[in-house]
Amino acid sequence: MSADELLPPLPSDAFERVLCVVAHPDDVEYGTSSAVARWTSEGIDVAYLLLTRGEAGMDALPPKETAELRQREQIAASEIVGVSDVQFLDYPDGILEYSLAMRRDISMAIRRFRPDAVLVGSWDIEFVAGLNQADHRVAGLAALDAVRDAGNRWVFPELLSEGLEPWSPRWLLVSGDSAPTHGVDVTGEPLEKGIASLEAHGQYLAGIEGHPPPRPMITGITKMQGRRVGVAHAVLFRAFDFQAPPPIAREAMGLSGGASPEEPPLGLS
Repeated sequence: MSADELLPPLPSDAFERVLCVVAHPDDVEYGTSSAVARWTSEGIDVAYLLLTRGEAGMDALPPKETAELRQREQIAASEIVGVSDVQFLDYPDGILEYSLAMRRDISMAIRRFRPDAVLVGSWDIEFVAGLNQADHRVAGLAALDAVRDAGNRWVFPELLSEGLEPWSPRWLLVSGDSAPTHGVDVTGEPLEKGIASLEAHGQYLAGIEGHPPPRPMITGITKMQGRRVGVAHAVLFRAFDFQAPPPIAREAMGLSGGASPEEPPLGLS
């Protein structure tokens, strides 16, 4: 792959606070946590919001025990990559349904944490790993919509009475997207911490027949993705910059002979 075909890194000063919104314990650990380790090592503040406690994830244990186990493993995994702010919601694992309540809860978390970037999983039916799981699709789509909701004071106005003023993240980062635009170099210690964070889900992974060991799996995934960036190991994202003019606007103005559009509002309506 030639240098001009390589994906660029995310700007080094793109963000100072990142909120990761996912469906289950362990969702961040399949590669993304290596990027999180890189960010926290650079002083970036990262928090996790999990919509469920993963209670439907282990056939051998009843849901209550599974939820307690997976919550403990997630907290341990998060600490390895420098994340101490981990919030669990109580939506039902395995049967997530897109709802206004879910959008409101994610919007509330965005307004409280006030991130520059919100990181979500792909909401596509088919993504880089094959057919996407139902909960993942719901979580990704609800988080996408909540990013806009969080910046609009007239959506969920009851949040204002709780002292939560509107907040508009600049970036939406999508992991697992089939058309990534940027990469994060995780070579070295970030990769090691990312592997260790998945290994922290040991009891959960032991119950998945045929699950590959975390080290070769994460090493292989990040090595494949590293080729797209020109480094040994990387994590890829599709990045949406809400402060950049939409590509169609730039193209349309160019074809019409008009001036390039100025930086637009954050697209909250």
